[in-house]
Amino acid sequence: MSVIRISNLGKSFRAYRSEFQRVRSWFNKRIQPQSEHWVLRNVEFEVARGVSVGIVGQNGAGKSTLLKLITGTLVPSEGRIDIAGTVGSILELGMGFNPELTGRQNARHSLSLMGRTAKEIDSVIDDVEAFAEIGEYFDQPVRIYSSGMQMRVGFAAVTAFRPDVLIVDEALSVGDAYFQHKSFDRIAGFRELGTSLLIVSHDRAAIMSLCDRALVLHSGTIVRDAEPAEAMDFYNAIIGHQGMETVRSEPQQNGQAQTVSGTGEAAVVALELRDVHGKAVEIVEVGTSVCLYLRVVIRQPVEQLVLGYLLRDRLGQSIYGTNTYHQQQVLQNLQAGETIEFQFQFEARLGPGSYSISTALTSRQDHHEKNYEWRDLALVFEVVNRTHRLFAGCNWIEPCLTLQRGPNGTQLTDVTQDVVANHVHN
Repeated sequence: MSVIRISNLGKSFRAYRSEFQRVRSWFNKRIQPQSEHWVLRNVEFEVARGVSVGIVGQNGAGKSTLLKLITGTLVPSEGRIDIAGTVGSILELGMGFNPELTGRQNARHSLSLMGRTAKEIDSVIDDVEAFAEIGEYFDQPVRIYSSGMQMRVGFAAVTAFRPDVLIVDEALSVGDAYFQHKSFDRIAGFRELGTSLLIVSHDRAAIMSLCDRALVLHSGTIVRDAEPAEAMDFYNAIIGHQGMETVRSEPQQNGQAQTVSGTGEAAVVALELRDVHGKAVEIVEVGTSVCLYLRVVIRQPVEQLVLGYLLRDRLGQSIYGTNTYHQQQVLQNLQAGETIEFQFQFEARLGPGSYSISTALTSRQDHHEKNYEWRDLALVFEVVNRTHRLFAGCNWIEPCLTLQRGPNGTQLTDVTQDVVANHVHN
């Protein structure tokens, strides 16, 4: 069952010769605006109950406008929005607070504006105070609050009751790291209880961890609706070339979609992960030495070339990345037809699981200026653990363990073995 259904949604902002002409246009459709700018056009999607959807896009793509239309802050110029259930929105936390009122008074006022009765507000106001964690400031005027304190009170009030739909903009980027984690824990808890989420964020980790799928907005339309990793790769490619002209998605045999972008002056034509003997491998033992081999062909003259790679886990989150700019090995004045081979040697101190490598050929240290080629899921490999102690996580960081026990603090043992036969497991 869909809790949100968006049909042919569009929003335009119109400019008239005068305010009098604008008012007349409300009653006479023949009066045309002096200019008209469409921020959103032909937007359609549905959100099922309990599903989390991320919304990503460059500044000006229409993300905030879309959220304001869904929350009712703006009225659509065309199309319709159907929502089943209550909606909570975290757009601009603290916006609308009266600086002369206390945090408690502003929280009560915000809850009343959301349609809560005095009895309902009384039942949660202590919880709002406890969650905000601003101490005695809760009963002091908001004009002496920092932006982070306002955000704490605003978030605590908005999430005092679990809504059927929770809409979150970039507001949570404000504040300290502790409260950000606390806020995301509450949002994740709502999701587990069946709340549908709409989240706008540039944070790949937030989209990957909270969302079931993601929408990519570009120039006011949805250009990709896919699982989070594919959508974020597509968004990253758009950023790299500042548009969609060279962005393409290529299906792979494993069912994933490889996103490729770039202007094509240079390209990676061979990519292998090799063992110490130079043999290509797809399965790597934890901690073994490997070599990432790449062969690049120059198709058109390139003034400056930087090659980079990014290692990601199975959820698409970045594990490690570097490039020849940071390695102080930038190549200059390359001519068409040249071939360059690169070899990056490292120890695979990774946890068991599936990993992917993305490659980038650019003119600088990132792909935002000249993106010759960006390729996600360029190579996929597995890491296994057959010879080391069992451990959890995506990194192998074997500790040196010292045990002390006894009333005199006598040092009894020092465990420093790297690989011990009786710890081998299958």
